[in-house]
Amino acid sequence: MAGLSAAQRTQFEQDGYLVVENVLDPERDIDPVMAEYAAVLDGLAERLYREGAISSTWPRLPFNERLIQVCIESGRNYPQEFDFSLPQKGVRRDTPMHVGPAIFNLLSNPRLLDVAESVIGPEIFSNPVQHIRMKLPPRAVSTAGDYSGLVSKIPWHQDNGVLLPEADEATILTIWAPITEATVENGCLQVIPQTNHADLVNHCPTDQGVAIPDKLLPPQRAVPLPMKPGSLLLMTQRTIHSSLDNLTTDDVRISFDLRYQPVGQPSGRPAFPGFVARSKARPATVQHDAAAWARSWTEARARLAAAEDPSYNRWDADAPYCA
Repeated sequence: MAGLSAAQRTQFEQDGYLVVENVLDPERDIDPVMAEYAAVLDGLAERLYREGAISSTWPRLPFNERLIQVCIESGRNYPQEFDFSLPQKGVRRDTPMHVGPAIFNLLSNPRLLDVAESVIGPEIFSNPVQHIRMKLPPRAVSTAGDYSGLVSKIPWHQDNGVLLPEADEATILTIWAPITEATVENGCLQVIPQTNHADLVNHCPTDQGVAIPDKLLPPQRAVPLPMKPGSLLLMTQRTIHSSLDNLTTDDVRISFDLRYQPVGQPSGRPAFPGFVARSKARPATVQHDAAAWARSWTEARARLAAAEDPSYNRWDADAPYCA
């Protein structure tokens, strides 16, 4: 196991976040993910072309440029087509998602799990509140549909604040992984250090998802965290963080936010399927089958499509602190 050093663990416990460089190999670990997403974009572009929504599939353009062209000409964004989770409301039997083997392999990456084990121990459950985020430049963000944090900036929040109260006492580690370079210009993450020592702050429902009101934010200065692909940002579930705007014109900032916790603790999103990613006590429970993981999501989609939307957070827009 090549996890965190004692000094790194101390820094993480003190500051509530830690950047760990060169954990993933861009060629071995990240390129297969981007190859899968290129195939997803192939299918999306071909479908839109057949429907007459775009004038070309632009097959020779690099991924970022091609995605921007598809979004601009069609007038829409397509975050759900690439995501490996489901939306919080309106799930249909045909709601798109991408649960391919390269995604599962990244979730199960041994070097990534070594880092997680340094924080939460050897019994590791992959929490299902996980996403791919493809942050578009402003000119490609559609104004026709609902806001999506998968393509736009994310306001100040704690990850505990987007989970049900059942997970308040769980130990949930966020691992944010840039798939392309994350810069201040294209919208890297920023954190407020040492906010992990405080309680959960009140959040308010907004048109950009749940967010901490400005008046409740602590006075500490935010720290932006530009990062290279292969690096990991670790955060506790109470660390206050947000993302910056993508101020570029032709760049798409692509990242994964992943979450891990000790086996047996509540996930805060019980309608979604997680899996045992590592277990030294019960190795037979570890999920090694990418196809079985994908089926767990298609089965969850069918269940959710047949039922009323469950509740995913505890916040009330009419609360006094939201006024």
